[in-house]
Amino acid sequence: MLRISLEQWRMFRSVVEFGGFNQASQGVHKSQSSIHNAVGKIEESLRIKLFRIEGRKTVLTEAGELMLKRANYLLDEAEKIEAVGKTLGNGTESQLKIAIDEMFNQTILYQVLEKVSRLYPMLQIELVESILSGANELIENAEVDIAISPISLRDGFSEPLCHIEFVAVANPEHSLHLLERELTLQDLKGHRQIVVRDSALTTKRNEGRLGANQRRTVSHMQTSIDMVCNGLGYAWLPAPSIKTQLETEQLKPLQLKHNGKRSTQLQLIFKDADRLGPAAKSFLSELRAQCKNLPTV
Repeated sequence: MLRISLEQWRMFRSVVEFGGFNQASQGVHKSQSSIHNAVGKIEESLRIKLFRIEGRKTVLTEAGELMLKRANYLLDEAEKIEAVGKTLGNGTESQLKIAIDEMFNQTILYQVLEKVSRLYPMLQIELVESILSGANELIENAEVDIAISPISLRDGFSEPLCHIEFVAVANPEHSLHLLERELTLQDLKGHRQIVVRDSALTTKRNEGRLGANQRRTVSHMQTSIDMVCNGLGYAWLPAPSIKTQLETEQLKPLQLKHNGKRSTQLQLIFKDADRLGPAAKSFLSELRAQCKNLPTV
């Protein structure tokens, strides 16, 4: 039989989070005496001291720091159990939020969404288009249920989904094509590069930027494609996204001596499979089926 309740562990954690008993009382809307009693119960039951007073500060003891790590895990797992139970109790979810990196093959995405929509006609699907670490940030902040991202999830599930090939391209009339020879990195540095900024609000990554003396930074992949088609610069663009432009010769691959093509691994990421409802699992199943014949690791 457990001698310490989850609520007592929550009170202990609140003292740490808010920086003291009085602050915790205001933060969790409990009386200061009830918080003191909860912490005292833990200390009495385990025969340890969780806090010490340094001046006006309430500081964790060494034992308190160890117990906080365990309490955080315990409380987080308890929240997950409740969330799973809620998912099971609600049956089919009414809404599914998905973050999709803009480099992902749009044709495949639309096919998957159409299949899921037929299976769950009342399902509301919200797509959030992202770049680089933007999808991971949305998952970490619990703003979406599932994401497709080029970056593995630090704390959660990551599954290799497919590779996306990037091609260095420019408008056929671009001066780089007029050189009529293999191009070097030094050749590129003298021309304007179009890059797409990371959509994350906190941790941003800079990838695919080669120190061009001139650069135009945009927020969406389609803007980058349009600018390159109009001769405003060159860029590495995802091959599935520019298939039509290459076929109609609006874009032409650059004759690079090295790295004319690149490949990026896309990951399927989510926090906890047990918290996903039937519609979300159907989306995952159909997505895997559509991508199984595409290049992976």
